[in-house]
Amino acid sequence: MRMDRVQPIPDQRTSPTVLSIDCLKGSSKADEWTGDFLQTGDIVEELRIGRIGSRRSGSSGSVLHFTQPFKNGRSGVQKVLNDAFKKKETSILVRVRRGADEFAELQACIVPNDSAGKKQYVLRSIADPNYAVGFVDRSEAECLELQASRSARMVNALSTTRLQDGYVAYPWERRMQEFLSVPSSSSFLSILLLPKASDQVASRYNDLEDTLARANAWLNACQASGVPIVFMNIQTESLLTKISGETASSTVNAGSLSDLSNLTNTSLYGFEDYHGVDIGVVKAVRLWYAPLGGEFPIEIKLKDSDTRLGFAISRTEEGFIFVSSVIDGDANAPSTRSGLGNLYKEASNVSRLLVISRVGNQKVLPWMVSSTGAIRCFDTVSLSQKLSLHRHAKVPIFIHVFLWDRGVALPSGANRFRAAPPHAQALPPEVQLAPPPNENQIQPPAPPEVPTESKVAGDGAELRLDRDTAGEVSFRFHDFSLSSNWV
Repeated sequence: MRMDRVQPIPDQRTSPTVLSIDCLKGSSKADEWTGDFLQTGDIVEELRIGRIGSRRSGSSGSVLHFTQPFKNGRSGVQKVLNDAFKKKETSILVRVRRGADEFAELQACIVPNDSAGKKQYVLRSIADPNYAVGFVDRSEAECLELQASRSARMVNALSTTRLQDGYVAYPWERRMQEFLSVPSSSSFLSILLLPKASDQVASRYNDLEDTLARANAWLNACQASGVPIVFMNIQTESLLTKISGETASSTVNAGSLSDLSNLTNTSLYGFEDYHGVDIGVVKAVRLWYAPLGGEFPIEIKLKDSDTRLGFAISRTEEGFIFVSSVIDGDANAPSTRSGLGNLYKEASNVSRLLVISRVGNQKVLPWMVSSTGAIRCFDTVSLSQKLSLHRHAKVPIFIHVFLWDRGVALPSGANRFRAAPPHAQALPPEVQLAPPPNENQIQPPAPPEVPTESKVAGDGAELRLDRDTAGEVSFRFHDFSLSSNWV
């Protein structure tokens, strides 16, 4: 049924008017350009409405049969379709002619055309519900011209067809429980560095290169001290603030793109609005990083006889909280029963710090560097108090620690992707961890004396309630002199 040969086209002035096909919506696979589907310009020869069996066998039942010429053309056919739709007789077979002796058929159903201004009906293919056609009055000569221009119309359809978007429902809550190592909490880790103020009143800021250098230095210092993290990505973030006109390093005219070239390395630039207030944009830097071997959950179960947890916590200058000491030789200590002691020893053997990344589901990692250069991180005093409260209340402690090598042997069943919400696994003392990382892995030097502060909460340890200013404006670190640094 290909239209390769040229058909003689009669004079349009003397050509009769016929009922023709108008393709309204293409099929899902563009099958309307094959011979099996109807095409714009096809001449309608026959309509059969009703429960159609085999047309050749003649078992039509109560079938309405219409042939060309159709009374009143398109308007007459629309009335017939309307009557059939009201009677719920929506099955229809359309037979069309192409040229002089080529024919095609379409099995379809009658549906209302919602896009039309008044009540109109179209035909939707049963084989492909995406494909829909309508009827239009044309001269026979015009139909033959359309049939002859099939190749050109295909090229035009190719250039005008646009991809459509849509929405799909997704089981977020279930996926966040099943496929996250910590349910409903991400494993994406980052720290935001604000540009450093170059004066005391914070009216001027160092340039972007200085902020990037600070991020680079922070990451290198973390790795040198033994924090097992690797660089993932870095990006700039724009933060809005109110400024005076002379504060901004550059002023951007919203109507001039040439001003944008001046913003490459500036940390603060401004826009003038129409109300006399200047809006400033601060360019901060966000550093994304990840633990070398991922995060591993540990459950510390408590007994009535426990008087201490058996480990001490400290904090690095870069703001990471880590296990600084673990009691040795006490097989009944909570730290030994949970396997924390073994992990601590293995980390020390490969010059790594056993960093605590989460307590419960809360991340306890540094998350911001202020414009004064101080690191916003977590207070070890309050963390020690919370751990001690766990011990007094006999409530199990769930923590996550950074692993340093993906080859570290984990207990059986400790799979990062679980079918059920993951639970912390206790690491038994007999578990042997993997050998140190190979030469292709990052090997920081042995950690020097890391300036840290140790905070504990245990019986007999007098706690000073002076709050660590990690969460305050100054961000200065205080040194605490305690009689014991064990929890």
